[in-house]
Amino acid sequence: MTTTRRRFLTTGAAFAVGPNILRAAETPASERVTLGFIGLGRMGRSHIVNNFCKRSNVHGLAVCDVDTTRRDWSKRELDKLNVKVHGAKSSPGVTAHNDYRELLERDDIDAVVISTPDHWHAKVALEALQAGKDLYLEKPLTHTLEESLILMKAVESSDRILQTGSMQRSYMPEFRVACELVVNGVIGEVMHADTNMSGPPTVCKLPEEEMEPGLDWDRWIGPAGVRPYHSDLCPRGVKDVSPAWRRYWDFGGGGVMDFGPHNVDIARWGMELDDTMPVEVRLDANKSRDRGATLRFANGKTITHRREGAATTFHGTEGMIRVGRRLFELWRSKDKKDREYISSSQVPKAHDKYLAGSDVKQLYRCTDHHGDFIDAVRERGKVICPVGVGARTAMSCHLMNIAYRYGTDLKWDLEANALAEGSGDPAWLGRVSYRKGYELPS
Repeated sequence: MTTTRRRFLTTGAAFAVGPNILRAAETPASERVTLGFIGLGRMGRSHIVNNFCKRSNVHGLAVCDVDTTRRDWSKRELDKLNVKVHGAKSSPGVTAHNDYRELLERDDIDAVVISTPDHWHAKVALEALQAGKDLYLEKPLTHTLEESLILMKAVESSDRILQTGSMQRSYMPEFRVACELVVNGVIGEVMHADTNMSGPPTVCKLPEEEMEPGLDWDRWIGPAGVRPYHSDLCPRGVKDVSPAWRRYWDFGGGGVMDFGPHNVDIARWGMELDDTMPVEVRLDANKSRDRGATLRFANGKTITHRREGAATTFHGTEGMIRVGRRLFELWRSKDKKDREYISSSQVPKAHDKYLAGSDVKQLYRCTDHHGDFIDAVRERGKVICPVGVGARTAMSCHLMNIAYRYGTDLKWDLEANALAEGSGDPAWLGRVSYRKGYELPS
């Protein structure tokens, strides 16, 4: 971005930011936030057609994916959407790229939306920062704990904005209400929460399959070790599927790094742990390698990984709250004979009854996760899930996965931001090696 453009976006007096499509004339081209999209699977395409580019103050300029079919589809859809929102004369054609570095070289792109598989997150994000771009980065922020430390330091030492794609804080009011109930002591003192998600990843042993033309498989593999193509890892074309790369250590982090960054994030938010890390992760009494790990924090609060369902449960001295997507349950008494119960259909009731007073402590309120990012890019403001929040949640989940993988408890040194002396091997925090040519930027 040129200095002139950045200065205009950050100091302009009139801002018409909002989640709805406005008339093209209401947002001149010079006032729009321009975006590039890297990674065009189901989530990346949704960011284009549902979350960002229907807004008159957003202009998508470029797309990037290693799959020709997804890349061409996204370019066509974004071109059509730009014409619809901004008008034909004000909409330059969208450029499509196989190599994201070409997209990052464009000075007219303000921010990038990164929705690649996890093993690409850190490299793309760090190079985008070096190119002066703001970042909307899907969760988990990184593929390894070490990458989280590197990315957090890089963002905090720059003037760039990063929004983590942990949208449960914004789009689903049951989560914010649950966390505000906890923060305001409605269920008494809360020292423990259970989080539900599936287990850690496994070693990939998929056989080789024949690959139809149009996929740059070498670039899809990127930093990971070379292995033959299999459609479970990268289904070809435009499909509404969740690829299986998440199941394997080389590319993802299993359920712990898929839904963990959602549900552990909510546990940390409600227990006011956003600004810290656990000091210990302990396996259960049976030393299970796929469930039961507990994160313990310096103030004594704990979060345990369970495997049943998909929710976060807060246990208080005077009740319990269980919250998930379309799930909300509040019990206000331990005594079953005399307890109040509020169900998922009554979230407004819980809010109005316990959170309507002027003395209520409120958490960051946001009902538009993507608009929150666009507002911050324009005004150089805060976001609901910045790098410190997203990285520490990812690191908490990474610690669980490391404990499972190596079958051992771990201790974390808060001052050194490293494994405590004598606790595990520091090499466990990073990737064994980055493939030549795909190393992290210095």
